[in-house]
Amino acid sequence: MNRSKGIFLVITGAVFWGIGGTVAKKIFQQFQIDIDWLVTTRLLIAGFLLLIVQFFGKDRSQIIGVWKTRRTAIQLIIFGLLGMLAVQYTYMASIKHGNAAVATLLQYLAPVMIIVYLIFRKQTVLSRRDLLTVSLALVGCFFLLTNGSISQLSVPTLAIVWGVLSGIALAFYTLYAVPLLKKYDSLVIVGWAMIIGGFALSFIHPPWQMNFTSLTLEGYLYLVFVIIFGTMIAFWFYIESLQSLLPNESSLLGSIEPLAAVLTTVFWLQEPFGFFQWVGTACIIGIILLLALNKESSSRTSQHPNSGEPLNVS
Repeated sequence: MNRSKGIFLVITGAVFWGIGGTVAKKIFQQFQIDIDWLVTTRLLIAGFLLLIVQFFGKDRSQIIGVWKTRRTAIQLIIFGLLGMLAVQYTYMASIKHGNAAVATLLQYLAPVMIIVYLIFRKQTVLSRRDLLTVSLALVGCFFLLTNGSISQLSVPTLAIVWGVLSGIALAFYTLYAVPLLKKYDSLVIVGWAMIIGGFALSFIHPPWQMNFTSLTLEGYLYLVFVIIFGTMIAFWFYIESLQSLLPNESSLLGSIEPLAAVLTTVFWLQEPFGFFQWVGTACIIGIILLLALNKESSSRTSQHPNSGEPLNVS
């Protein structure tokens, strides 16, 4: 029963993550919500709720304890600004200028970027599996962004730029989190990082500066889904699934996220997706499966000191 519960939690969390990006695109299209406001509000509320979960469910002393060491506090602030905020903002910007499908798939290139980074830093050697992974990434990106045409892009340039930046930010996020996660629970680190990122962005767009009368009931429901289900509950369910599943199993089942983003973008928002873009999607999802199925590659590219637990942030 515990295993079945774990499978249910990780699949539900991954689906929420994937659909959350598509719902955000719907908000941008239909209600012209400012991206700064949405990212600020999403981070602050979701971060606060994750800390509440930690307070009632695990070692509550860590919530304050993470700030008691100066070095750790500085690391957490850097992680919140250059990791969490950077990932969330670039991801949402890519969605706004393009769509959730492309944004999610480009963000999922982060493990490939980590492989390349580690090779250049001479911290690992290029294996056949790494070569296959990088090759799949290049082929997948080409088909995803061009739909097989070498003369023009099928995705807006700004969406591509923000999507690639999102992948880079996620690569930094993954690597930089390692020392913090050796000492503290994921909910504490991610919860505080969200609050730090949201607080910083509040100086650019305070969450209370929004014309709330312009939102209909439908708009409010979309916001609740993005903030609560697509962020807080998605991450919480994913972490809880690791209580009864191996990290590689959770990673494997978590690959449903980009598929959920693609399917809802195509069939709900009815945005066109060409044949070769589906081929590119298959290549990138293949990368995810390849990394999830290979323990050695997974431990090298998405390290997590607590039983290899990965950090998802979409």
